[in-house]
Amino acid sequence: MIEIGGDGRTWLLSGPTSGYALRLTDLDELLHLHWGPRITLADAESLAALPGPPYRPFESRLDGREEYPVEGGPRFVRPALSVRTQERRGTEWRFEAYEADGDELRLRFEDDGLGITLHYRMRGDVVERWVTLANAGRSLELLRADSATWTLPERDDWRLSQLHGRWAAESRLARSPLTYGEKVIGSRRGHTGHQHLPWVALDSGAGEESGEVYGCALGWSGSWRICVAQLPDARVQISGGAGYDDSGLLRLEPGESFTTPVFAGLWSDGGFGAASRTWHAYQRSYVIPDAEQDRPVLFNSWEATHFDISEERQRELARRAAAMGVELFVVDDGWFGARTSDRAGLGDWTPNPDRFPQGLKPLADDVHALGMQFGIWVEPEMVNPDSELYRAHPDWVQFQPGRTRTEFRNQLVLNLARPDVQEYLWEQLDSLLSGAPIDYVKWDFNRCFTDAGWPGEPYPQKLWVEHVEALYGLLDRLRAEHPGVAFESCSGGGGRIDLGVMARTDQVWTSDNTDPLDRLAIQHGFSQIHPARIMAAWVTDSPNAQLNGRVSSLRFRFVSAMAGVLGVGGDLADWSEAELVDAREWVDLYKEIRPVVQRGDLYRLRPPEGGLSAVQYVRGDETVVLALLQAQHHGEPVAPLRLRGLDPSAAYECRVTGEVHRGAVLLHHGLRTGLRGDFDAAVIRLRRM
Repeated sequence: MIEIGGDGRTWLLSGPTSGYALRLTDLDELLHLHWGPRITLADAESLAALPGPPYRPFESRLDGREEYPVEGGPRFVRPALSVRTQERRGTEWRFEAYEADGDELRLRFEDDGLGITLHYRMRGDVVERWVTLANAGRSLELLRADSATWTLPERDDWRLSQLHGRWAAESRLARSPLTYGEKVIGSRRGHTGHQHLPWVALDSGAGEESGEVYGCALGWSGSWRICVAQLPDARVQISGGAGYDDSGLLRLEPGESFTTPVFAGLWSDGGFGAASRTWHAYQRSYVIPDAEQDRPVLFNSWEATHFDISEERQRELARRAAAMGVELFVVDDGWFGARTSDRAGLGDWTPNPDRFPQGLKPLADDVHALGMQFGIWVEPEMVNPDSELYRAHPDWVQFQPGRTRTEFRNQLVLNLARPDVQEYLWEQLDSLLSGAPIDYVKWDFNRCFTDAGWPGEPYPQKLWVEHVEALYGLLDRLRAEHPGVAFESCSGGGGRIDLGVMARTDQVWTSDNTDPLDRLAIQHGFSQIHPARIMAAWVTDSPNAQLNGRVSSLRFRFVSAMAGVLGVGGDLADWSEAELVDAREWVDLYKEIRPVVQRGDLYRLRPPEGGLSAVQYVRGDETVVLALLQAQHHGEPVAPLRLRGLDPSAAYECRVTGEVHRGAVLLHHGLRTGLRGDFDAAVIRLRRM
């Protein structure tokens, strides 16, 4: 709901439990009024009538109060917008008009031919903000164009939460006191990055299920920056957008425009758990394509075969996977070009004639005959120097003239900002998806930008933005032309996970780390912002030869992976008959609980910090608890799990990994899992009686 004050200069957006208000002064200064519990329009107008801060020398009366601080004038905070022309830099805008169209509020400003429109949209209790910049004047340069600046209320002892990490250790949750100055996180690598997810949260004493939490998440899949600043007067502002620094984002010629990515924010008074559930519901309702459809159980051939692919071996793996109850069979890297190792073939997206002499269709038909969907792995944004594509078009990659072309994993990055590269990839991928019955594409991105040059282009740094826009355009075009094909976002694991790419893909590869114990911390951090519906998780071999050699039971591996979109990635040819039979039972169990896990409300009952770890999902009258016992001393009892989100007066039928316990579950006493000895993991199901 959008409400407008009597003078047309106060605006209030209201969600089910929260409100967001702003005010335009007579001097065309756009001030932030309120973000927090739901208020009335009269409350917002009363806030607008309060006197401003007293005059203090060497300080700005606007800093910490403005809704979208620009560069120039009486301001000293980090600007959200920095513009440079041949004559000057900075912005001196004036208000033109507002528009309230359905659930979207647009505030339009103008500065010497540059139109600046601030967009607001309330989606549940999530506020979406973004900016459109349209140039109707002279050529100008956007040095910085953040999507939003968020202003928090005055609180004591703010605490910052963030998700940090590296390859194979992504999404690690860290919380620390916020101190004066700026805390900056981001990526200067050309993609979202393994090092930080574009999300922050601030609280001043919240717990998992109580207390105020403010969170912000950016929807951009390239380089990005979020800055959390505690100003000298203790006010806190959060700015974020595309690009890492202020060296230049884009050049806008007359008639050109740029729309920033969405920077979304939410307020919750139910602790980090309620904030997560709000984020999850928002993404399932407004971001993730076809989120009401449960994702299938998949098998991926990578850890079974690596580059040693043959059509017959893939068929044998497919037969074993189908017998296990798998619903989607995915052929990973090695099916195309001269791809017998990571040294060759990237860019040549046609089946290897020695491995697939009749193309992919015969294998895909066989997989379909087994009752499964068929998927493949691609990495379209990359090229090997040893490839037909590179030999024909060495100028199509990002490079700096006169400098060595840096290779990671023996590959270079294609300059996707070039229209000819875009058209080549469209033709290759469209032909691939038209030539065989392919249901699923795992889209990888295995190296960062390094030599991000574009020889001959007058403004080469635009490739940082236009590469991402071209990626989005290519995915959108492929989805429109092939609506039955699902896509997964992968980047050496969790290197490209954000709201922008999630709007165009059906699930994401969370991490290359498939160790079930390591995954508990990764999945715990991931759940702070993203739902189980998109979180791919695999059961792989034990010992974990890919990473750490750790031995874990099949039960533990399955229960850990059942916390998201279940997949299997081990070498099924080496699994015993007993293991295959047990795996079939676990897959069948997952299919029973899948609607609750993928679409239910998530409660983190016990963090993965040693001992018992547990997560709960609630959907309607059904509840699922996944409990994993990481370590236990002999004779040590396991503390009961205190369940959430259920009716304490109701009775529930309880099943613990197949065993039925009838009767009332006393929720205020919790549920005793009975994990003892080798019973290291359990699936607990409850249904209201």
